[in-house]
Amino acid sequence: MNFFKDKTILVTGGTGSFGQGYVEFLLKNSEARKVIVFSRDEFKQFHMEKNFSQKGLSNNIRFFLGDIRDKERLNRAFKDVNIVIHAAALKQVPALEYNPHEAIKTNIIGSQNIIEATINQNVDKVLLISTDKAAQPVNLYGATKLCAEKTFSAANHYSGETSFASVRYGNVIGSRGSIVEHLKINNPEKVMITHPNMTRFWITLEQSFNLVNFALENMIGGEIFIPKIPSMKLIDLVSTISPNANQEITGIRPGEKMHEVLLSEEESRRAFELKDYFVIIPEMNFTNRSFKKYENLGSKLPDKFSFTSNTNSKWLTKKDLIKII
Repeated sequence: MNFFKDKTILVTGGTGSFGQGYVEFLLKNSEARKVIVFSRDEFKQFHMEKNFSQKGLSNNIRFFLGDIRDKERLNRAFKDVNIVIHAAALKQVPALEYNPHEAIKTNIIGSQNIIEATINQNVDKVLLISTDKAAQPVNLYGATKLCAEKTFSAANHYSGETSFASVRYGNVIGSRGSIVEHLKINNPEKVMITHPNMTRFWITLEQSFNLVNFALENMIGGEIFIPKIPSMKLIDLVSTISPNANQEITGIRPGEKMHEVLLSEEESRRAFELKDYFVIIPEMNFTNRSFKKYENLGSKLPDKFSFTSNTNSKWLTKKDLIKII
């Protein structure tokens, strides 16, 4: 973790599931000079600060109240910051289908505000936390995150010394509001399942932290980093966590895919396969940055390769899931 030594790191959306976990990970495992939590929810900040204080992790953490829609506030927050991890987003698919412009203002315009403020303040590296729903999106949430990925990649063309990249991964096991959390806490007698064959990618918080660290240490500018994570049918996940619950098949909801994509055929033509990750190289490279390092770290993918949750070679077993949760 020497990469973070004496650096100031800011996490937007720092009170979310990923944000809280990653901030704690940094405070325990790195020699960062300061870790800043940027979010708009003072109540969550209050509880996070209290929790971290009880754990003895309050010495070099700071809390900054603000919204990524407010560019002036971002300019102030990013002063003397070395690394920004952009995890703030509106994410609930049904809510965003009903309130589309709110998603646009936060996930797209907010991400552009991040880009402009980090360039203004000469931040070294900026990393976007994206989602599998951004690959071949069918709902507004995925479309807004695809736009965020595109703007982050393009930002390298005029950013000077600031480098931008993204990480893209699937469902986080046990994150706030996830189906895993719902089943564990509520222990329902009946569970609604949209389709018995539906599959999803699954990742642990620790795996997401490792992905972010790998991206920050290796990024050149414009890449999308994707972890090689397992898949699991939703019906098998439910049967594992709530084996006694009755299951009712309801049909696929609006904006929902049968299977998810992390790496499409089109993207694989400019991607490299590494030991634990895939790396997508940007389509346009106006700054003439060299990405040859990935030829040494891995290899090109075969024609028509795609990484989808239903054709995945790696599957999460019920035994694996029980061990994780």
